[in-house]
Amino acid sequence: MSNPSSGRLKCKVALVTGGARGIGLAAVRAMANQGAKVLFCDVLDDAGQGAEAELKSQGLSVLYHHLDVTSEAEWAAAVQLAGARFGGVDVLLNNASIYLGKSIEEVSIDEWLRLCDVNLTGPILGIRAALPSLRDRAQQSPQGSVIINMSSVAGIVGTATDTLYSLTKGGITTLTKALAIDFGQRHYRVRVNSVHPGAIETEMGRQTFAARARLLGQEDSESGRTQAIAAHPIGRLGQADDIAQAIVYLASDESGFVTGSSLVVDGGFTAR
Repeated sequence: MSNPSSGRLKCKVALVTGGARGIGLAAVRAMANQGAKVLFCDVLDDAGQGAEAELKSQGLSVLYHHLDVTSEAEWAAAVQLAGARFGGVDVLLNNASIYLGKSIEEVSIDEWLRLCDVNLTGPILGIRAALPSLRDRAQQSPQGSVIINMSSVAGIVGTATDTLYSLTKGGITTLTKALAIDFGQRHYRVRVNSVHPGAIETEMGRQTFAARARLLGQEDSESGRTQAIAAHPIGRLGQADDIAQAIVYLASDESGFVTGSSLVVDGGFTAR
């Protein structure tokens, strides 16, 4: 465990969505271990409150807050809380997302609109809400502030089981690049980057394994997991901590010359 008082993110404040479990929780833990004060949000309140208690018992500076990323009012409240408790926002991690695993023929329009609300509208609302604080805090930081958008390998290449999920994650990929150019031209000193995990051993990862198995006409999701491993040249699935370490790098001043970039952490999946 790192010493938070002398870590790579000392004096930074991070706001994390989808932080109650999986990659989000791993990122919260990793950033807090590197000295960040972290406000982490989710709709899974029991899991979030439990994680807060555990991390605080380790001496980490974290706070859990309920946030539905599709609500503009709840975003405003979360950013206000970050300012009141920690002084503002230096790092915004848009991690919250949902997965359907249905084809374009199977999905209902309501399901599609819900997917868009969480995976696309959510990050847009978050960026709009946090941008004033990010811009203000950027003036006090040698390398400015940071927005990190969670995309996926499905936002780079097409995958048979993730058609509409791919569409939303591809949108996040291009949004990231466009905002990096826009904010750079406006001299905001806010860097914008995306992270693209391969198959990860999380709850969402298990959903993708089940979808792959269904595509193969099999009941056992283990066959989908085996197929996923075979698609990664590194020979294993990723762990949430693999992605968390990439997030720490992008959140730190070490990535001060990195903006508009897609950081792929996929065990070689997209190298084929």
